[in-house]
Amino acid sequence: MDMEGILAITFIFGGGSLFLLAISPIGRAIANRIQGGSAGVPDETARRLEAANQAVLDELEHVRHELVEMQERLDFTERMIAQQREAPRLGGGADRAPGES
Repeated sequence: MDMEGILAITFIFGGGSLFLLAISPIGRAIANRIQGGSAGVPDETARRLEAANQAVLDELEHVRHELVEMQERLDFTERMIAQQREAPRLGGGADRAPGES
């Protein structure tokens, strides 16, 4: 078989397949998605999804705020523990006489 025959068969069957895909519901959904449509999602469903998405984002922001507060408390606690550990070392120098090193 020559090259032109192979190309003709490929274009005939490929073109026919693309045409059938274009007129099918799947082809229309793909075209709608490319054009920026809602891909067949009803308005009520889209609103509920948006509300659920916003609720998750609000909860995430709340958790981030709590995490920041927890980090501040942990830093404060670490500073207090460090001060308690250093306090005896600082007080030990008062027992020496002024001329001692």
